[in-house]
Amino acid sequence: MTYFGFLIRFLVLPILVLGAVAVYDQRRGRSIPATLHASSLWLAIPLHMFIALAYTTLWDNYLVATRVWWYDPELVTGITIGWVPIEEYIFFILQPLLAGLWLVFLIRRIPFKSNPDRFRSRHRWLPLAGVAGIWLVSLITLITGWSPGTYISLELVWALPPIALQLAFGGDILFRYRKLVLLTIIPLTIYLSAADSLAINLGTWTINPDKSLEIFLGGILPLEEFLFFLLTNTLVVFGTVLILADDSWMRFREISGWIRKTRAKQVRTSKE
Repeated sequence: MTYFGFLIRFLVLPILVLGAVAVYDQRRGRSIPATLHASSLWLAIPLHMFIALAYTTLWDNYLVATRVWWYDPELVTGITIGWVPIEEYIFFILQPLLAGLWLVFLIRRIPFKSNPDRFRSRHRWLPLAGVAGIWLVSLITLITGWSPGTYISLELVWALPPIALQLAFGGDILFRYRKLVLLTIIPLTIYLSAADSLAINLGTWTINPDKSLEIFLGGILPLEEFLFFLLTNTLVVFGTVLILADDSWMRFREISGWIRKTRAKQVRTSKE
């Protein structure tokens, strides 16, 4: 299976279906909950497509350049930017679009509580502490040069800092919308992992066994590939929900106001 064949079958076709459903829902007046109406979905999704392309490009080029994974040159167009085929860049754009449209589909169908949970700081700081610990272990693994841990450590060191920022800002907000978040991330991760298993089995791309833990899900899918989709879907879904949530913008205004007051106080102190 060519890489473009993979993109068409497993990303473009479901994107077209979900896009058609989104248009149909909008015309039928199926509404988005008011608490998730602080920003436009059609702004949040393209923003994450751009961020995904910008943030992933150098990292993925490094993976290919250092032979963490490679692709079959017979199954790509041969057009490359850096070390990576053009199909990979298209994938960076299509995955956030697919995740965004699946999120749109669910937002319009999942009932939300009229009396939401009270915000609790532990929903921000406890997950953040866990993420920080995993990141530190991953960094140490890279520094020590343990070869089987290379791929998984590169994934975690790359993906966890922005996830940590999302949790620090709005882990409690994400917890409030946990049902939406989980129902978006979990099915999408399983779906893309299954598609990835097929592509690996057909030789479209190959994971370097020397830089992998060699733990296979279903006997085919390397653990690192499943983790890649889990991390990237988490980044997109966390970011999109936080952009849409009214609570996020209220918190942003509070933080901005505190920064302005702090700066004004510093200016007054310096003048005195």
